[in-house]
Amino acid sequence: MDSPKHVQNERYISLITQNTLALVLAGGKGTRLGSLTSHRVKPAVPFGGHFRIIDFPLSNCVNSGIRRIGILTQYKAHSLIQHVHQGWGFLRSELGEFAELLPAQQRTGDEWYLGTADAVYQNMDILRLHDPAHLLVLGGDHIYKMDYGPMLAMHVSSGADVTVGCMPVPLSDAPSFGIMEIDENNRIQRFTEKPSYCDPMPGSSDKALASMGIYVFNTRYLLSRLLVDANSPDSSHDFGKDIIPSAVEDSEVFAYLFRKGNSDSPAYWRDVGDIDSYWKTNMELVGVNPELNIYDKRWPILTWQRQAPPAKFVLDEPGRRGEATNSMVAGGCIVSGATVRNSVLASHVTVAEGSSIESSVLLENVRVGRDVHIRRAVIETGCTIPDGMHIGFDPAVDGNRFELSHGGIVLVTPEMLGQEVSCVR
Repeated sequence: MDSPKHVQNERYISLITQNTLALVLAGGKGTRLGSLTSHRVKPAVPFGGHFRIIDFPLSNCVNSGIRRIGILTQYKAHSLIQHVHQGWGFLRSELGEFAELLPAQQRTGDEWYLGTADAVYQNMDILRLHDPAHLLVLGGDHIYKMDYGPMLAMHVSSGADVTVGCMPVPLSDAPSFGIMEIDENNRIQRFTEKPSYCDPMPGSSDKALASMGIYVFNTRYLLSRLLVDANSPDSSHDFGKDIIPSAVEDSEVFAYLFRKGNSDSPAYWRDVGDIDSYWKTNMELVGVNPELNIYDKRWPILTWQRQAPPAKFVLDEPGRRGEATNSMVAGGCIVSGATVRNSVLASHVTVAEGSSIESSVLLENVRVGRDVHIRRAVIETGCTIPDGMHIGFDPAVDGNRFELSHGGIVLVTPEMLGQEVSCVR
């Protein structure tokens, strides 16, 4: 039986989350993902068989008891808008719940969103209308599971103006993150966005403390800072470059270390910002005991997916056996006399006789012909791979036909195959 203190603590957190509005920044171009973002914004990129990247922060919000969510969009947003309408309409508006799309509308002038901070600034009238006590600002393009309640509780109990979610990263990765220095009370002493060099964090020789792009603000405090920032001609109007560093100088700014349970180990969090990290993070899911458990019923990752029959594996003869091992295969897939290993297949993928798929990600409605061999590849939605084609075996050939990442992952799209692009979801 829970102790009265435990129940009281849960009630304390729930009251805070109920008075919090989450803002998911989902307007970036995501150019490092190459042609995967030619027709869709990065948070709308499919992931893990039938999810979208944005489903992870959105699911974290709902599972944390935060059911007022604004999603700020700008570039190539149709796929994202469609997904949010279809998959996140279950929130009950009559109870004050919503997942509200906030596209760039030039609400404060003649400019589109100029940066992450400006995106929030341009929606200040809407934020005032909802009148939350706290604003939780999230990136829409990271893969992780996180209960935001304890972070919000720490923010309130510490008397912070701003709290920044953080975790250790290798020093070699520091130029890709906002890096902070903290004191013994976790108060941030210095914050530098994407430094070319930084010292290791205390207690480590090879790690730096990096921002996860997760911020908690007292609402009135943030609105006042955004007004100042909007009138600063030297600002890039970005949270990491402008708002957080300036707040560190004159406000109470604390770090919240994202840990695994009650341990000191960092929890699972991935920035799938380029093809290599996108492929690797998908591949992590097919392990026997993946660090990210998407089958956890206590913390479900919610999404919208097409109605589809179960996956089907047909033919059972030597050399013509339909099978998949160490793989995730979504509904509607048919593997006919072919082999799938260490791969992720989204819905309605078909693989014909004599073909093999290894260590690859195939998105929705991909059709693989006979005697095709694919390895270490990402195949975009709607591709039809011709009979006999080999992908991922000869870097020179792949580099001429397709996109080849620094890590040797091959990205294939319909355009590269000379095929028409259907509606890319």
